[in-house]
Amino acid sequence: MSVNTKKKKKKNNMVIIYAAVVVVLLVGIFALDNLQKDNPVYGKPTNELNPATRELLKDENYQNIILPAALDEKVQNQEDFLVYMFSSTCKYCKETTPQIMPIVNELGVELNQFNVLEFPEYQTKYNIEYTPTLIYFEDGVEKERIVGGVMPEGSTSGATLEDFRAFFEKYKG
Repeated sequence: MSVNTKKKKKKNNMVIIYAAVVVVLLVGIFALDNLQKDNPVYGKPTNELNPATRELLKDENYQNIILPAALDEKVQNQEDFLVYMFSSTCKYCKETTPQIMPIVNELGVELNQFNVLEFPEYQTKYNIEYTPTLIYFEDGVEKERIVGGVMPEGSTSGATLEDFRAFFEKYKG
């Protein structure tokens, strides 16, 4: 192999390396830009969301998120509605939500989901001691709630899946 051939090969390899670096940088810039854009579900940049919340963004069971302003408006307008207070880090929420959502869908219930991890001041505002907490508001005032998730098998405290079904049937509107 001649010296010129070696130089050309080395030059070609350097071009490929530079191109790869440019591609990696462009992908990084694109990803960073997307993290800084407001998330349509939570109304704030994705990089400001808790990592556990980011994991739920594509979970079909968490697609009816209500934001603080909309929740406040429902209360102020004295509406009747259901709200499911959850935290994206709560293991009981992650166990309960996939169990109750088929019931919600079957009954055609409008279930607003509110993530208290992202808006912690609402945990105090609505006296949420444990998540999940399911609340029914009548005329903008809390009427009834279920506190905690679906009772695990063998447990003697908590709500059963049938308790949740009865609650949804009672308040489905």
